[in-house]
Amino acid sequence: MDGIAEEAVEILLAREKIEARVRELGVEIARDYRGRTPHLVGVLKGAWVFMADLIRQFDFDVTVDFLGITSYGAGVHSSGEVKITKDLDVSIEGRDVLIVEDILDTGRTFKFLQDMLSVHKPRSLRLVTLLDKASRRVVDVHADYVGFEIPDVFVVGYGLDFNQRYRQLPDLRVLRSQPSV
Repeated sequence: MDGIAEEAVEILLAREKIEARVRELGVEIARDYRGRTPHLVGVLKGAWVFMADLIRQFDFDVTVDFLGITSYGAGVHSSGEVKITKDLDVSIEGRDVLIVEDILDTGRTFKFLQDMLSVHKPRSLRLVTLLDKASRRVVDVHADYVGFEIPDVFVVGYGLDFNQRYRQLPDLRVLRSQPSV
């Protein structure tokens, strides 16, 4: 894998650890949504791998949609400005909505999503995130389900990228240097 050895060497979370935690999250969520059909909203592009693995843990019906959100641009630090790049395809009014996010970082994106989606009057609105960087929080928000708390490092793999690279890695790795694009 060209360049990955120098740029994203350190494995933060191995594939097996991620798989085990996703199974546990599936059990927690299934318990809470038993008898209902939650509408999962994946936040593109980083959460799609996590969401695909998560829904395979359920033994009940779910519906799925995606929102495209960006706040990073081409860098490793959030710009602080949240933009929608793809809106929902169906109404969420009266539905149990579970936002599926890759990382809960500053909290700005989730707060933006809470405010935006609440206007559409869902029955409930919760968040599941694979990763939580609580040390970076600037907005007082919390996930209902958390895969892992991680330190303030930039991670790639398991669907997460840097300039559209590294999504294919089966584990989560720390990006130590910014590769040329």
